[in-house]
Amino acid sequence: MSIPRITKEALKERLDGDAAAVPVLVDARLKYPYEHSTVILPGALRDPDPSSLPRDREIVTYDSDPEELTSARLAASLIREGFQARALQGGIAAWMAAKFPTDTKDAPVQAPPKAGALKG
Repeated sequence: MSIPRITKEALKERLDGDAAAVPVLVDARLKYPYEHSTVILPGALRDPDPSSLPRDREIVTYDSDPEELTSARLAASLIREGFQARALQGGIAAWMAAKFPTDTKDAPVQAPPKAGALKG
């Protein structure tokens, strides 16, 4: 199955346009890239239950892989369930390289080592 893609420019245009036509964004990054990042696309959902997604709006999935492997897999799954879905071409890296807006999220903070713990 060929998964439809959307360019970062087309997505930005859609996000800036009519509120009724704004797609639902779904963050499909793998666990480590998601948890260790401090950014998400504006209003993106993480692991939503498909039954909670609107069927009258397009779903755009994105990940951190420039080949969109994970987001394309999720988009394919949503298409099989009857949704209009596509993957963001180039993923979050392409979006950020274009300096398009992002929202912030928390990332884990590593605790400093205890005194003497690094001695060998």
